Amino acid sequence: MHGLLSRALWGTIPQATRRAYHASVLPSLISTSSPEFQAKAAAMDELVKNLEANLAKARLGGGSKTAERMKTKGKLLPRERLNYILDPGSPFLELSPLAAHEVYDGQYIPGAGMITGVGRISGTECVIVVNDATVKGGSYYPLTVKKHLRAQEIARENKLPCVYVVESGGAALPHQANVFPDKEHFGRIFYNMAQMSALGIPQIAVVHGISVAGGAYVPAMADENIIVQNQGHIFLAGPPLVMAATGEIVDEETLGGGLMHSTQSGVTDHLARDDEHALALARGIVGDLGQARRPLASPSATPEDPLYPASELHGIVGTDVRQPFDMRDVIARIVDGSRFREFKKEYGTTMITGFANIHGYEVGIIANNGILFSPSALKATHFIQLCSQRQIPLLFLVNVTGYMVGSKAEKGGIAKDGAKMVRAVACADVPKFTVVVGGSFGAGNYGEALSSTSEKEINSILFS
Repeated sequence: MHGLLSRALWGTIPQATRRAYHASVLPSLISTSSPEFQAKAAAMDELVKNLEANLAKARLGGGSKTAERMKTKGKLLPRERLNYILDPGSPFLELSPLAAHEVYDGQYIPGAGMITGVGRISGTECVIVVNDATVKGGSYYPLTVKKHLRAQEIARENKLPCVYVVESGGAALPHQANVFPDKEHFGRIFYNMAQMSALGIPQIAVVHGISVAGGAYVPAMADENIIVQNQGHIFLAGPPLVMAATGEIVDEETLGGGLMHSTQSGVTDHLARDDEHALALARGIVGDLGQARRPLASPSATPEDPLYPASELHGIVGTDVRQPFDMRDVIARIVDGSRFREFKKEYGTTMITGFANIHGYEVGIIANNGILFSPSALKATHFIQLCSQRQIPLLFLVNVTGYMVGSKAEKGGIAKDGAKMVRAVACADVPKFTVVVGGSFGAGNYGEALSSTSEKEINSILFS
């Protein structure tokens, strides 16, 4: 074996030496001082210089005027957003940086109005797609679509989470014939998002500015999203088109602002103060993804004691089930470090949902904070499905009198919305733990994993 070497002797040789045994140094007879070599090198150096100049120009986006307009509005520039969300000092592999270079006659569309690539966020490799609003308002040209789809293809093939940094006016209407109708056109973006989500590849969106028409579906179809208050807007049609179509006069904030979507429509999950806060929230979300990808049998973090003693629960809950209390005070006394990343905090406020660690294990917590209305049930349904997708165990903290009753609730579809929550609980293929902290009455039992027969469910009563 291996020429003259015996098997026993071969096993004693270091790996690096073994590789050298099979390889030999290649001789090079090229004369680097020859005229031919020098001519080739000079020609190639010139091409590389031109390439670097074009890349540098493309990185500037739409130019100083549009950049200045963004800055006067208090916004980060697209590449500043990218740098902010990436781990400090980590590499970023940019994809298709010269897409659309000298393609559209008379129009300069650097990078096809989009930045895409693979980078590290909170220790997790992600595909990042950033709309460059300095280039034609971040609108989609045919090659913008192609670039976006290519990034999604790489994400799917390599099972990398997708983070979309959104500020786009939708399709470039003069080019809509090559943007909308075909299989590999604009609609494919949303098909890919749905498919990847179903495969357990997280889809996360951060809305920094306008997200209109087809662009509104990027955050709407994301598994989890963030919007910047008084800056991000999501709507299918802007105020001018709404007025033309319906006669309604409405401003952007009322029509599709962050506060409205976070408190009323439920389209968005987290409301940020500014660009920096939004990107910090996104980093936290991706950080939780890293925990969720660990095996359930091992802790994902170092266990910590809560900041408040569990003995104080007696004084918080009491023995009178009619006496209300804030379930956040309970959560603060059972989770590691009393830290809790709340999900959809401003929406469906009678249900509290969010992520925390208990003894180092990540859990998704669903806690009642009053009677269940339709928004509360829809919020819980979304959260349960999210935890099931990410394989995060569920902890239900129950203190519920049931779902809301009355004609208004029935007209609002409370039965259907409550059923969605029950269905989500039944289909969630993760361990479920239910702790009855107060009362548990009516159909609320079914939505709180109390009446199921799954072997993955454990129920207990703390107080009643």
